[in-house]
Amino acid sequence: MSQPNESPAAGRPAGLPENAFRPLEPGETYQPLVPASASPPEVTARTVVQGVIWSAVFSAAATYIALKLGQGIESAIPIAILTVGLSAMLARTLGRASTLLENVNVLAIGATSGIVAGGSVFTMPAVYILGLEGRSGFWQIFIVPLLGAVLGVFLLVPFRRYFTLDLHGKLPFPEARATTEILVAGNRGGRSAVVLAWSAATAAVYDFAGPTLKLFSDTFSTAAIGPLAGFTERTRAVFSMNTSAAIFGLGYIMGVDYAAIILAGSLVSFFALVPLFAWFGPHLAGLLAPATEPLSAMSADAIFATWVRPIGIGGIFAAGVISILKMSPVIVQAGRQAVTEVARLARGGAVAATERTDRALPMSLDLLGIAGIGLAIFAYFRLSVLAGDARATVLALVATLLTLGVSFLFAAVSAWAIALISITPISGMTLTTLIITAVALSALGLSGPSGMLQTLLIGGVVCTALSMSGSLVTQYKIGHWLGATPRTIEVANILGSVVASAATTAVIMLMAQVYGFSPDAAHPHALPAPQPNAMAAVLRGVMGGGGAPWFLYAVGAVFAVAVELCGVSGLAFALGMYLPMDLNSPLVVGAAVAWLLRRSSKDGAVASARHEQGTLIASGFIAGGALVGVFAALLKFVEDRTATAFVPDLTNLPGLGPALAAWSNWSGLLAFALLSLGVYVLGRRAAPAPTP
Repeated sequence: MSQPNESPAAGRPAGLPENAFRPLEPGETYQPLVPASASPPEVTARTVVQGVIWSAVFSAAATYIALKLGQGIESAIPIAILTVGLSAMLARTLGRASTLLENVNVLAIGATSGIVAGGSVFTMPAVYILGLEGRSGFWQIFIVPLLGAVLGVFLLVPFRRYFTLDLHGKLPFPEARATTEILVAGNRGGRSAVVLAWSAATAAVYDFAGPTLKLFSDTFSTAAIGPLAGFTERTRAVFSMNTSAAIFGLGYIMGVDYAAIILAGSLVSFFALVPLFAWFGPHLAGLLAPATEPLSAMSADAIFATWVRPIGIGGIFAAGVISILKMSPVIVQAGRQAVTEVARLARGGAVAATERTDRALPMSLDLLGIAGIGLAIFAYFRLSVLAGDARATVLALVATLLTLGVSFLFAAVSAWAIALISITPISGMTLTTLIITAVALSALGLSGPSGMLQTLLIGGVVCTALSMSGSLVTQYKIGHWLGATPRTIEVANILGSVVASAATTAVIMLMAQVYGFSPDAAHPHALPAPQPNAMAAVLRGVMGGGGAPWFLYAVGAVFAVAVELCGVSGLAFALGMYLPMDLNSPLVVGAAVAWLLRRSSKDGAVASARHEQGTLIASGFIAGGALVGVFAALLKFVEDRTATAFVPDLTNLPGLGPALAAWSNWSGLLAFALLSLGVYVLGRRAAPAPTP
């Protein structure tokens, strides 16, 4: 017998109700696709196994991408596509396809990968950047995002009805809507999973052949062009572009607007500020702190790292403050909603939900959960991080209150931003948290390595809590549209957080040993890790006693305010100023291909199908390129430990090797151009699905 609201002929759920995406009329109610009266399977062995696997795999991919680009990746849509595709395979092999709500449960477990990776990677690598790894370890880096993720679940539970019921049809929820459409259109999802799989394999081979095998250069640079050597030496103006398939895919998904803004920030840094500092070099005698060599002798990369990057840090901080000010009405509204819920509970007005689709964690359990996480955070700070300090109890109490207060303050901001535009300024809010915390703890006399570590751990908990609240609101809305049980979604996110925290921590520690997060003698080609480096720079200035470049921060803040006044995202622009150009320029290429496919036909359905095909390929590029990056790092780690070479360097081959090395700069550019052209050609071959 088919479930209610399912089409027996089609063998899949029928379309969403007509009032799913619009505001309800007075007295009108929304009936989800799977009604509350139905009780289809939700939590089964297959959902838990699939969810745990996707959580681990996408955590590794998201961690690598965030460390390399400073951008998180959205795992919900690829996981939805893969889940639906596997459901079709299970129908053929086991005789039963997964139910719609089983797929929602897989998504809820697996999607924690992007949440935990984003929250942890933006902060915890700073432990290594600041040289605090001797005071830390696996369990410390693991426990911080786990506590933050669980706290994020408990903080958003009181706002579930507000975002899903009270605001029904009033917020677009773009990511939730796209994911819901994929889950509902199961027949399309199976074909999409195939595209995602082969594109991921293609990106894995491509990105392994370039950076690892040295078949071609992974970065094209004008500094490597002989005829331009004189110009480069005089001006220090260098254009560079990474040739990674993963970065191309990220640019395609990002879109031309944000990609262009980020590149604009890079252009200001590398073609205005770096040449400007270089121009002053011959006119300045001696060293100018904090540089360790005369300005006139510094390379373009050294000028950027010493003088221009702090300007980007100031811009990121100012843009984060601006984002919070813009969302201040949301903070007030969220506070009122929480007070209302608590007051209703105190009056004994909380009644257990009788309908399955409104059955969430009880408010009493939620408040106990928040209190329990608060006690765990206090115990962790008091007995581990601050153990031995004479004022450990007071400092741990202040740190815990700061963690809970800031997390609550920003949780609704993060959820609202995701519901509105699917983007939330996590890094900006976390940087703001670090500065507030550092100033507060410094006032209490906590400084040096202990103060920096304590502040960083607070930031890690807050950052992950905000990531979780932003993702959970999307899952709540998907569950509301489809008829999933809210409590199942909440428990699934807690389970997924354990797996994602472990996978993310393992990748962070692996990357720290193999590549590092800041250039030094052992790691000359460190991963950029932009957010952790920004956090570390601020902490060094406020708590390290080295003095912060406040003037450069102020200049960056002026840039952020100026572009905001022009109607441009200050956070995207400042991130572009902070990141190396080679990571920003390919984003525009990927975004340009997306723009061309979207406008490749006057027929809207055809253009949409072509763009969607490109989106699937780009998603595969991100996943495949990121995973092969982790795999290559693991190989290098094993090579270093065993003193055995497993991967050949093609530039060392007799005969062919010297030619590959001589032409690697141009061959990398050619390979990237062919990759981009291939996505465009394959995208144009797509056609809209036939109308049933």
